Amino acid sequence: MSTPMTADATFPARRTHTTRLSFPNVVRSEWEKLWSLRSTRWSVLAAVVSMIGLGIIIAAVQMGRWPHMSLAERHDIKPIDMALGGVNLAQLAIGVLGVLVMSGEYTTGMVRSTMMAVPRRLPVLWAKIAVFGAVTFTLMLLASLVAFFGSEAIFDSHNVGVGLGAPHALRALVGNALFLTVLGAICVGIGGLTRSSAGGISVFVGVMFVIPGISELLPESIGNAIHPYLPSNAGQAVGQAVPDAHMLAPWVGFGVFVAYAVAIIGVTAYLLRRRDV
Repeated sequence: MSTPMTADATFPARRTHTTRLSFPNVVRSEWEKLWSLRSTRWSVLAAVVSMIGLGIIIAAVQMGRWPHMSLAERHDIKPIDMALGGVNLAQLAIGVLGVLVMSGEYTTGMVRSTMMAVPRRLPVLWAKIAVFGAVTFTLMLLASLVAFFGSEAIFDSHNVGVGLGAPHALRALVGNALFLTVLGAICVGIGGLTRSSAGGISVFVGVMFVIPGISELLPESIGNAIHPYLPSNAGQAVGQAVPDAHMLAPWVGFGVFVAYAVAIIGVTAYLLRRRDV
């Protein structure tokens, strides 16, 4: 979100003096701002390619090893989870873009024009979350479907593929899209909290990637107690067809992840009203 934009590019001149702007118009403005930036296109492309490409690559590599696998290894293949393995990389692109959606306006100074046009401020936050959430869910669900069918075609070569009717397959597909959508909302909130692109991205990476790694270094009793409740682990539970024994149940974990989102966005909304721009 580093490309400077003027107030005229955000809101038509005839509206900049109004004290109230309808929410649909705010949503329309945020949609235009989102897609006017090259960072959006590159980040979305990276997320889609990661989701599709990595899942298919994992399937191809696993099936290439098939003649050398033991019976135990063949039995342990999880075709649905392998097909959706790209979510681990896609979340990086979605998370970074989510931070930039909010923090970019502070970096360029465009936030002053935005808040002048929408003095109540909070509709701007809701519109950003709604627009980015809709884009994320739609594209990630489509990418998950492509990855699933592409990977299953490869798994079918050794009769280990499954269809959408397989247990938990549809839940995992939709769950991955939901996880990335809520992750994007959390990162929009983080961008608003930090008001800094570098700071927001650092917080996102630390929470979603660094802290889970550190938890692995803790004594087993402590690590097992906190590991399921970390944001990344709780959120990804809903996207796993074969749940990890040490993770929360899929929808319970997703509920915990949504609670994190509500808390972060709630604090962001409060500070947005209280802070000077």
